Amino acid sequence: MTVIVVESKLRLDIVTPHGRIFSGDVDEITATGSEGEFGILPGHAPFMTMLKTGMLTCKKSGDMTYFFVGGGYAEAGPDKVTILADSAEKAEDIDVERACAAMKRAEERLEQAEDYDFGRATASLARAAIRVQVAEKRTVK
Repeated sequence: MTVIVVESKLRLDIVTPHGRIFSGDVDEITATGSEGEFGILPGHAPFMTMLKTGMLTCKKSGDMTYFFVGGGYAEAGPDKVTILADSAEKAEDIDVERACAAMKRAEERLEQAEDYDFGRATASLARAAIRVQVAEKRTVK
């Protein structure tokens, strides 16, 4: 009996209002949707979901690539995934000092909740914390 293994890939496109952040073939994708974390492999059933602010990872030939995604939508099919993100950054492109400064500002605003919009400060803190987490992944292979 002969077994034929067919290598299949997913085309991943990550697009923001400012342009395409990434386009390439990957083996698998993990992201944070409105209902929780989800994974996509080649041959996945078509679906669409809202994305929460979080980390998106993709694996290609054993190497992981990490992205910060600031909300948006994901559309998946058997051989293609399109991410329409409100904002997105590859881990290598994140300015860690700027993200840490944003985290500090958000924490200060939360301490003075009566002077600032609590919801906005909380969302800002979450975005900054996730950006720092993603940036820390850039050295992981």
